[in-house]
Amino acid sequence: MSVCDSDAVLSVIIPVLNEAAGLPALLTELIEQCGQCQNAVEVIFVDGGSSDASAALIAVSGFRLVAGPRGRARQMNVGASLASGGYLLFLHADTLLPKHAFDRVISVLESGLWGRFDVRIRGKAQMFKVISWFMNWRSRLSGIATGDQAIFVREAAFIEVGGFPDQPLMEDIALSSLLREREAPVCLRNKVETSGRRWQERGVWHTILLMWRLRYLYWRGVPAEQLASRYE
Repeated sequence: MSVCDSDAVLSVIIPVLNEAAGLPALLTELIEQCGQCQNAVEVIFVDGGSSDASAALIAVSGFRLVAGPRGRARQMNVGASLASGGYLLFLHADTLLPKHAFDRVISVLESGLWGRFDVRIRGKAQMFKVISWFMNWRSRLSGIATGDQAIFVREAAFIEVGGFPDQPLMEDIALSSLLREREAPVCLRNKVETSGRRWQERGVWHTILLMWRLRYLYWRGVPAEQLASRYE
């Protein structure tokens, strides 16, 4: 029987910043995931200074909550530094996992170095199915994963590459590039579901074109700090 505790095989690290609206669904799912898992799992939330009820909701759930410097890369590095598990799963607060995800991750990392899930974007827009398909196809072709795909990795490998680079954007791309030099990722077809809110708020086509442009510029060597201002 699984227990969410500090004597863990797998550590799940979740950066948080004003995520109160979506946390009840995530917390409920995490409790279910722990109950399904055959191994001990710990869940670590790293709050970057939320001004809403995020911290209170997490505290009531019983999961571990720590404070960290604002910035997703920094928050995830803080969580990883506190993890007791030999395997790490980095999960965005607006992303829900498929059933038995923890056992699936552990099984993969027993022989593999790192990996990610396929993704499905949650929302009403028909284009979300197309966007999801291209995200998954591009990731398989390139060996690069995005944070929306719930990246998982052996702790030793994460430490060897220096963790997430301290940058405000594209930290997932940077980490993937470092890990890909060592081994191609395991690309699970099980789908995580991530929120489509950023596409809905900014417009689907606007967001697609923006992200393509930012990734192209990052590939050309434009610093992530400059790209972050364009993203905002």
